[in-house]
Amino acid sequence: MADEERGIPQHVAIILDGNGRWAKQKHMPRTFGHRAGAKTLETICDDAWELGVKYLTVYAFSTENWKRSVEEVTAIMSILRNYLETSIARANKNNMRVRVIGERHRLDPDIQVAITNLEEATKDNTGLQFNIALNYGGRDDIVRAMQKAAGLVAEGKLSPEDITEEYISNHLDTAGIPDPDLLIRTSGEIRISNFMPWQVSYSEFYFTDTLWPDFNKEELAKALSWYQTRDRRFGGVKQ
Repeated sequence: MADEERGIPQHVAIILDGNGRWAKQKHMPRTFGHRAGAKTLETICDDAWELGVKYLTVYAFSTENWKRSVEEVTAIMSILRNYLETSIARANKNNMRVRVIGERHRLDPDIQVAITNLEEATKDNTGLQFNIALNYGGRDDIVRAMQKAAGLVAEGKLSPEDITEEYISNHLDTAGIPDPDLLIRTSGEIRISNFMPWQVSYSEFYFTDTLWPDFNKEELAKALSWYQTRDRRFGGVKQ
C-alpha cells in the first residue's frame, strides 16, 4: 500500500504517448506500436500497485483521436476490444477495479457492452483503482456536466448558487475519484492535450522522453521519486 510519509502519490495519471513513433523507429506500422503499448499498460498496472499507487488513470483514446486515419482508428478499436475482453480475468486475479471515463455513446455497441461488463465484474475489487479514458476530452467532460446542471436549473430542481466547485467535481466523469497528484506524459511532448484540465489544476507534471511502449517500472519509479522532491503548497505558503 501507499507509504504516505514517503510521499507516494495516491493518484497517478498518465498520457500514453509515443506508440506511433516507437513503431516508426522499428520500421513497423503504427498499429504495431499500439499493440506494444497495450502490453505495456498491462504491466504498468501491476507496477503502480507494487510501488504504492492507489489510483491510476490513463489517457487511451481522446475525443480528438477520431481525426486519425480510418485504418488507425479501426486498429485501435480492435486492440481495445481484445483488451476489454481479457481484462476481466486479469483484473479479478489482481483484485483491480476498472472504470472507464469518457463519452461512451460514440463507441460501437459491443464495446459499450464490454465496458459495462468489465466495470460490473470488478466493482468490488479493492486493489488498484484503474481508470481508462476512452473517447475522453476534458472540455467535453465539463460541458456534459454543465449541460446536465443547466437542465436541472431550467426545471427548477437546482439553483445557480448550488453550482460550486464541489458540485462540478461531483458531476464529472471522475466523480468519487481523488484528483491526480501526479500527471505523467511520455514521448517528450509538453502539454496536457485536453486531459482532465479541471482535475489536474494542482497536479505535479512530469514529462519524459521515453516512448510509451518503453515505459516500465524503472521509469515509473523515477517519476515517483521526482514527485517526492516536490513541495506541494496548493496556492498557499508554508511557514
